[in-house]
Amino acid sequence: MTKQMATTWWLTGLPGAGKTTLAQALAAALRKRGEPVCVIDGDELRIGLCNDLGFDDASRAENVRRAAHMAQLLNANAIHAVVAMVSPATEARQAAYATIGGAGHCKEIHVSTPLEVCEKRDPKGLYAKARANQLKHMTGIHAAYECPAAPALRIDTSQTALQESVQQLLNLQPDFLKGSRRA
Repeated sequence: MTKQMATTWWLTGLPGAGKTTLAQALAAALRKRGEPVCVIDGDELRIGLCNDLGFDDASRAENVRRAAHMAQLLNANAIHAVVAMVSPATEARQAAYATIGGAGHCKEIHVSTPLEVCEKRDPKGLYAKARANQLKHMTGIHAAYECPAAPALRIDTSQTALQESVQQLLNLQPDFLKGSRRA
């Protein structure tokens, strides 16, 4: 694999949509093929690199910018990046994709699981807290999520099995990368 061949899959969607699960499964599939990959998870970024940021629009945009810069650095070093973060604003996502290198390097994936399903899953209890007014700025409840207009792929994890979703993501790689192995 050459440096120009690394790809970023940017998984965006509501909290609880299945972004992290899908990102980890995609990373495992790439590793099985011998391809280097790093998952950039929005929740993990908030604990460390982005723990100085809030949830206002400017902070959310900065969170996305930092993730994009990390993805660009990974790609420049021949490492695939799988970004799993809400990234609710179209403008911030577009700036991120430009940083990474556009459609040739970055594939926008809308994890389009419906809000009702995300709320039922509620793995971190965030929706319940938001509905009880114990949490402010919750995307999908108090803060808007701007759905991608024309993503490379839409996946509803309540309708599509995990392995089928991973295969759809792998199919987004350019033909010269499919099934490639590092020496």
